[in-house]
Amino acid sequence: MKLFDQILGAINNPSQQASSGQLANILNTVQQLSSSYNTNPSTMQTLMSVVGSSVRSGLQQKRSRDGYDQTQAYVNQYSGASPSPQAVSGLFSQNQVQQLAQLAAQRTGLNPNMIVQMLPILVPIVLNLLQSGSRAQNAPNNPQTSQNTVLDTFLDANGDGEVDIADVMQLAGRYLGQSRF
Repeated sequence: MKLFDQILGAINNPSQQASSGQLANILNTVQQLSSSYNTNPSTMQTLMSVVGSSVRSGLQQKRSRDGYDQTQAYVNQYSGASPSPQAVSGLFSQNQVQQLAQLAAQRTGLNPNMIVQMLPILVPIVLNLLQSGSRAQNAPNNPQTSQNTVLDTFLDANGDGEVDIADVMQLAGRYLGQSRF
């Protein structure tokens, strides 16, 4: 899968931020969230897939409206494992949040209100995964390392539609020897 290959490439590239530890933290956060909300791994996988797809659409709109650099700055600002309602409101209107919750509820069987409560955690997790392709702070600033290859692949510049956060999380779990996701 192209996105996971980009993440592995970023882990192996010292000029990018990615690390195995970052990937492990992302997986652990998702697993803790799954436990906290008493959801099984397959339900969480489906939820991550729906949320990831919506984040992708939101970031594509942001890139069209604000440009690539502002989109990358947004990813950097709101990525992490801490809840961030601003990460959600910066990508989605209140109506879009409700539509996302309804769609995710249909696909997972979870309560839409519970999904809305989880979004301030899930959106930063997706952004954290995307930040892994950013230029490392100590990397030399040259044009070839200024683009975020993980974000580029996620936004799927060539339009083949081959992007699914749940698949990436599953591959990351295998890569790290964690089969819980």
